[in-house]
Amino acid sequence: MTTARWWDVAFGGALAVMAITVTLYPADGSLGGALATLAALGLAYLGFGRRGIRLAGTGRTASSLAFLATVVLGCGVGAAFTPNLSTLQAIGFPVVWVLAGSYLRAVLVSGILAVSVGLGLTVSLGGTVAAMAEAGGIEAISFIFALALGTWMTRIICASDRHRRLLDELTRTQGELNALHRAAGSSAERERLAREIHDTIAQTLTGLVMLAQRTRGELTTTPARVMAAQTSIDLIETNAREALTETRALVATLSPVREPGLGLAGTILRLADRFTQETGIQTDATVQVGDIDREVEVVLLRCVQEGLANVRQHSGAEAASVFIEGAGAAVVLTVSDDGRGLGVPRVDPNTGFGLAGMRDRVLLVHGELELGTRPTGGTLLRVTVPLPAPLALAAPAAPLSRIKADA
Repeated sequence: MTTARWWDVAFGGALAVMAITVTLYPADGSLGGALATLAALGLAYLGFGRRGIRLAGTGRTASSLAFLATVVLGCGVGAAFTPNLSTLQAIGFPVVWVLAGSYLRAVLVSGILAVSVGLGLTVSLGGTVAAMAEAGGIEAISFIFALALGTWMTRIICASDRHRRLLDELTRTQGELNALHRAAGSSAERERLAREIHDTIAQTLTGLVMLAQRTRGELTTTPARVMAAQTSIDLIETNAREALTETRALVATLSPVREPGLGLAGTILRLADRFTQETGIQTDATVQVGDIDREVEVVLLRCVQEGLANVRQHSGAEAASVFIEGAGAAVVLTVSDDGRGLGVPRVDPNTGFGLAGMRDRVLLVHGELELGTRPTGGTLLRVTVPLPAPLALAAPAAPLSRIKADA
C-alpha cells in the first residue's frame, strides 16, 4: 500500500481522469476553479505527498500530516466548484487510511473527509435544504463503504504484519537451533578426540617417560648395562614412531573435508595416496557418486579416515580398499583390508572410542554401520547413508567418477 510507483499511477491517474471529466462534461460551477484544485492536489502530491506515503509505515511525519490535510480540504473545495469533483473522494479515502496511522484515527479523518465533501457538494448543488439532504445521503453511503473497505484492508495488513513477525521469529529460532546443533557437534567431536588422545598418545608418551627414566639408570660402563640401555633406547624409538603415526592420524581427522580445488573423490584419492605412503599398505579408492549433500560428504570422509586409521593400527594388512557408490536413495561406503580380521567385533567404552564415535556420526544422518570379517579374510566396514529427497531423486543421473590410487 505504500509503494511509491503504485501511488504515482493511482493518484496521478485519478487527477487526470477527473480533469478530462470536468472538461468534457462540464456541470454547473467553475471549470477554472476545478482545474486549479486538481493542479494544486497534483503539486502537493509531488511536493510532499509522495514522501509522506512512502514514510507512512514509519510513523506520522510532517509530510504525511500535511498531505492528509491537503487531501481532505482539496476534495471539499473541488466538490464546491463542481459536483463532478465529489468523485475525488474515491482516491481520498484510501489516502486517509494509509496516512492516518491507526484504525480509530482513520475512521475519524474519513468522517471529516465525508463532511468536507458533503459541504462542498451542498454548495455546488445550490445550498438548499434539498441539496444538503442529497449531499448528506451520498456522503453517508460513501462513508459506510469507505469504513467497510478500510476495515477489510486494515485486517489484511495486520494479518500480513503478524505473519511476517512469525516468519522472522521462526527464522531466528531456526538460526539459534542450527547454532546449538553446530555447538553440540563440535563439543561431541572434541570429547571424542580427547578420549582418543588419552587412549593413544598420552599412554605412549607416558611409557616413553618411564623408559627414559630407566635408561638413565642403565647407562654405566658395564657391558651388560650398556646392552640393556641400547635395548631401552630401541624401545623409546619404536614408541616414539608409534606416537608420531598416531598423531598424524588424529591430525588427519581434523583436516578440512575437502582440500582446496578437490571434490569428494579427489580428497579421498589424496587421502588414500597419503595413507599408502605413510604405512606401505597398498590402498585403492573408487568413487562412483556425483555431487551429494555436504553433511553426507562429511560423514563419508570421516568414516573413511576412521576406517583407514583402524586398518593402520589393528589389521596388519598388506592391502586396503575404499569404495563409494550410489545405491538408489542412499550412498554406500565400503572400507576393507586383507589383514587378520576382527573375530567378534566389540566396542569397549573403557579402551577405545573410534568405532563408537563413527557409529554416532552415522546415526546423526540416519545411516547404518556394519563391521565384520570378509569371507576371504580381513575386515569389512560398510556405511549406508540415505540421501535427502531431492538428491535421492537425482542420484541415478549423477555423473560417475572412478579414481584409483596406486601403491
